[in-house]
Amino acid sequence: MAAAARSTGRSGAMCITRRLTDICGPSFARFAGAADEVAGRLARWVAVPGDPSAAAEVLRLAAAHDLTVVPRGAGTKIDWGAAPEQVDIMLDTGRLAGIGHQPAGVRVAEIGAGTPLRAAQAVLERAAQRLALDAPSPGATVGGVLAADESGPLRHRHGAPCDQLVGVRYLAADGELTSAGGGTPGLELARLLCGSQGGLGVLVSATLRVQPVPASQVWVTRPVGSPLELPDLVRAVLAARLDPAAVELDLPARASRARPAPHPDDPAAAARARHPSMFRRAAPPAGAGTLTVLLEGGPADVSERVDSLLALLGDEATVDHSAPTWWRSYPFGPGETALRIEVPTTDLHAAVYALRDAAGGPVPIRGSAGQGVVHAALPGSLPAERVASIVTGVRRVLLARRGRCVVVAAPLPVRQAVDLWGELASLPRLRAAKEYLDPHQRLAPGRLPGGL
Repeated sequence: MAAAARSTGRSGAMCITRRLTDICGPSFARFAGAADEVAGRLARWVAVPGDPSAAAEVLRLAAAHDLTVVPRGAGTKIDWGAAPEQVDIMLDTGRLAGIGHQPAGVRVAEIGAGTPLRAAQAVLERAAQRLALDAPSPGATVGGVLAADESGPLRHRHGAPCDQLVGVRYLAADGELTSAGGGTPGLELARLLCGSQGGLGVLVSATLRVQPVPASQVWVTRPVGSPLELPDLVRAVLAARLDPAAVELDLPARASRARPAPHPDDPAAAARARHPSMFRRAAPPAGAGTLTVLLEGGPADVSERVDSLLALLGDEATVDHSAPTWWRSYPFGPGETALRIEVPTTDLHAAVYALRDAAGGPVPIRGSAGQGVVHAALPGSLPAERVASIVTGVRRVLLARRGRCVVVAAPLPVRQAVDLWGELASLPRLRAAKEYLDPHQRLAPGRLPGGL
């Protein structure tokens, strides 16, 4: 495929550009620029189709010329995971946006894949509704959240994004528009597309559950002086049956992790500081970490549960009607190595210590203590071999505790030196799905685990 695609001469490239322009419109097809990368792999063309039929035409054009296609939403997670082997056409879903009309009382909404999540929430809020999705990536689209299966604090009560799915419409590699959902087999296929990073199909729209906006939200925070406190704290919160919407942990690496402002003569550092993923980053507070519990519901009910939680957590606990500054944000930024650690909540402290021991010091960690899913950041300046050693050390500890450590994003040298996913029990199922849905390896080839 690579040889065929790269052999397209200038006249052939111009022909494809004209065809993309015919499909998408004069302002919505072009040769790719320097910013049109996927994990460092530069695209050749960018196409922004205006509707599903146009997107299908783009895929059919790619199939006819043996070109690869990688979907892109807002690009907030475009550097996550492995680089695709080749990016011929970057299919931008920005115009596949909008919210379908839903009759009053129906607790689902069909939302275009290119719709920014915050825009969808703003529209639903007018009807006192919301999606139980709170992805940390600022500006993320609904399709991007689903393609990365990106969760925020609300995952504790409502599950991951794929758990909110009722159905999807997606384009297969050959351009056929398909609907999945409704029954068990269809829903299983719809949820298989979650986390596939565009490697199994191009999401066009998703039908998601909606729920009433809670009348009251209260955040109860308690300092955490040592990771050793975590098992008993989390166990007590969960055993109290207070129905928390989220149980989040923030363990900063103390003031030593504070980042200086970029030097005016360092354009790369300045560019990283302007990257969208930095907009929601909170400066790590000095001192101990914190455990924060979100309670939602009716005012009287929430007030009663807050009193019970305060009695449980002790005098150090505080109450606030707004989220902590670090809430719904990642501990990592552009240029750093981002890790996702999944472990039973009873062993979360062991994972924290394993990471500290392997790294030789505290590492910023943030995420769901109630679910045992947290993120961590390693400095981008660490040599790739050092990062590989840290990841290997953490995985050894997690292996005996039924846990995993995944490299979410990393500088190119690290991605080349480290197995990003580690052992993956679902790899045979994923390989079968790839062979069935994309037998010619046209959709983001190499983007999925196992080089799929």
